[in-house]
Amino acid sequence: MRVSLELVPRDADGLRAELQLIKTQFPSINTINIPDLTRFELRSWEASSLSKSYYKDCIPHIRSMDFDAREPFPIIEHLDMHGISEVLVVTGDAPKNASQQVYPTSCIDLISKIKREHPHIKVYSAIDPYRDSIRNEYEYVQRKLEAGTDGFFTQPFFDLRLMELYSEMLEGSDIFWGVSPVVSDKSKKYWETRNHVVFPKDFQPTLDWNIDFSRRALAYTEQTNRNIYFMPIKVDLMAYFDGVFNKQFV
Repeated sequence: MRVSLELVPRDADGLRAELQLIKTQFPSINTINIPDLTRFELRSWEASSLSKSYYKDCIPHIRSMDFDAREPFPIIEHLDMHGISEVLVVTGDAPKNASQQVYPTSCIDLISKIKREHPHIKVYSAIDPYRDSIRNEYEYVQRKLEAGTDGFFTQPFFDLRLMELYSEMLEGSDIFWGVSPVVSDKSKKYWETRNHVVFPKDFQPTLDWNIDFSRRALAYTEQTNRNIYFMPIKVDLMAYFDGVFNKQFV
């Protein structure tokens, strides 16, 4: 089973410090995945090459709108040079800087291009259980599979019942289930309004509730022989992971 941590690459020194902390304190984590946020200078594939000094498996997020599907994939040499053999392709949000070049390349366009031209690269794509109806999301998943997707990273789940439903729907697929602690009313409201999350009735925006749910999600992942990734935004990493990776899982 693979256990991944999503780390935001604000700068190289900060990223190294987080990688060293996690590597030393939480050996259950064996994979790093890195989003590509255009407000930071360090791009995801650059941060992943830095992360390779700490972890064998590093998965950069690749924004399809940043690449022209008619041109050669420009970062393939960097990926190969640093032994990065997995990527997560997402569409991406429009950059706030209007001068930044973007293209009408969908995630399906880029998945198809990478798998056709560079089949040695394992390509993951995203699943969002909250953005649309289950039927529409399932049909989108099927289109991604037809394009050559090798597996999926999900948006964070907050309800095991919904995870179980998607697990049945995605039987046979390589999945990283997403989990993200939400520990304030403000954060809860953000997830509800921005990502259309419907929290379960028993949800509480506390560290204890989120640790308990993360432990149950981890146990379910282990039971079903899938993978999991954690996206700990605005939470004390030590306090959170001390609770998640206690004696039962370390």
